[in-house]
Amino acid sequence: MSPSPATQTSAGQLYKRLLGYVKPLWKAFIIAAIGMAFVAATEAGFPALMKPMMDGTFVDHDPKIIQLTPIVLIALFLVRGTASFVSSYWMAWVARHVIKKLRSEIFNHLLRLPVAYFDATPSGNLLSKLLYDVEQVAQATTDSITILIRDTLTVIGLLGFLFYTSWTLAVILLLGVPLVAQLIRVINKRFRRYSTRIQTSMGDVAQIAEETIEGQRVVKAFGGQDYEHQRFDVANEDNRKLQMKMATTNAAAVPVVQFIAAMASAGVIYAALSMLETLSVGTFVSFIAAMMLLHQPMKRLTAVSANLQKGIAAADSIFSFIDTPIEEDRGEFEIARAQGRVSYRDIRFRYNDEKGDVLKGISFDIQPGQTVAFVGGSGSGKSTLVNLLPRFYDVQQGQILLDDRDIRDYRLANLRTQVSLVSQHITLFNDSIANNIAYGSLGDASREQVMEAAEAAHAIEFIRELPEGFETLVGENGVLLSGGQRQRLAIARALLKDSPILILDEATSALDTQSERYIQEALERLMENRTTLVIAHRLSTIEKADHIIVMDNGTLVEAGTHSELLAKQGYYANLYNMQFREETPPNAVNE
Repeated sequence: MSPSPATQTSAGQLYKRLLGYVKPLWKAFIIAAIGMAFVAATEAGFPALMKPMMDGTFVDHDPKIIQLTPIVLIALFLVRGTASFVSSYWMAWVARHVIKKLRSEIFNHLLRLPVAYFDATPSGNLLSKLLYDVEQVAQATTDSITILIRDTLTVIGLLGFLFYTSWTLAVILLLGVPLVAQLIRVINKRFRRYSTRIQTSMGDVAQIAEETIEGQRVVKAFGGQDYEHQRFDVANEDNRKLQMKMATTNAAAVPVVQFIAAMASAGVIYAALSMLETLSVGTFVSFIAAMMLLHQPMKRLTAVSANLQKGIAAADSIFSFIDTPIEEDRGEFEIARAQGRVSYRDIRFRYNDEKGDVLKGISFDIQPGQTVAFVGGSGSGKSTLVNLLPRFYDVQQGQILLDDRDIRDYRLANLRTQVSLVSQHITLFNDSIANNIAYGSLGDASREQVMEAAEAAHAIEFIRELPEGFETLVGENGVLLSGGQRQRLAIARALLKDSPILILDEATSALDTQSERYIQEALERLMENRTTLVIAHRLSTIEKADHIIVMDNGTLVEAGTHSELLAKQGYYANLYNMQFREETPPNAVNE
């Protein structure tokens, strides 16, 4: 997978953008930083306490110092504990607010992306950004920043104390710093490279898991358990290998840095032993103590690179997604209710250049209140054609007019209020039946209106039989309902919307014969004085359409009424006769 342009963004630019989310929370951040500064100060305070304690105890035998030392020690721990709590709490507070803001922004952006983006992007990858990547950013904005600020201040404080105690020994100790800095720079590059690949790997794991969960009935019916398990194992193993490369780099980095620091420390101790005549016991012990205390913050600063680079890679993934262009909406025209006049003018459309045009110069007109049916074989372009009207996709050539105005002139939300859609693939949400009918902009509908829509769609019969009626939860995507029941709820939703244009994409395909008869009656009432575009596989359901458009391989091959097209004995007549033979029992033909 090729990297997105945003992947080339420098770590500094990504962190600067990420800190933009922290800026409104600067007061809490400052409080946390002050707490970290106190923690760092107490770290330097311990070796500083060693000098007067050692000199007072073993040299001067000063009883005041001996008495004050435990009190000062308790005070240092009290200050350190309080400061540690304050810094941890407020950094976590900042981080969770950043995560909430990022998740909200990602989800909001998700709602406004074009349909074509979802066609090309696995949903598992999107969920990985929303869940996994954001948590990686959380670690970068809390654990990593806490360690960077607190331990950097600690190192600075301890180094300051070392130079104050003996600048000669401090200079010797710093001889290993350039080597450590170069090592950390190399490690950071590796961490970021592996982190970016881990983001993709987690998306693959999530995608396979989601597909298996959603399609578990197909998996069981076709014995796909072993196949899916193998697919998951491959993705899981790839993720494990990448995580191990990250862990190996991290595990090797820390001891190497510590070894370099130990060599510098050994040099300092050797030099200090040769200077014992000029150093007091307290000075020697406090210097060595401060030097030893440097090892832990240096270790944490080296180890933090892994989490920091994970956060940067995750921020790269998140920001590249947020920068993805949303649906184009440049129109400014609005209308309360359209008349329903629709015109297609020389429409050409392609999903991508490799597949070429799927619609090739389609033109036709629909008058307000007319019912127009689209028929043709699979892949002929019927669904694509009607999906262009609510601008789920935009045409590359030609134009579509609504009431003699280009649909791109309308505000996108206003255009879509004019269109109701009932498709073959029903989408229901894990909510009550009432909320699934009165969904979205229909949420203000009264219970009476919802019941009327359900009754018109012949859904009221099965709803009344449910224990909780309209408050019954339908399960994920309506899994607790039958196909016909889901279809009737979708039709009820379209009835409640009461828009001037109705799109029916195989709307009765999942209904049994009796339900279909009821629904056809409801749809016929609904179609009155309403422009309706019908996609139907069963031609017997569209015989009363005002106009039938026959498509084949992206072109319009025939058009007319049912009787006119049968009389032509062309493409439509062949389709109709073929279906008639398939649907008519042999004994009925003989009779």
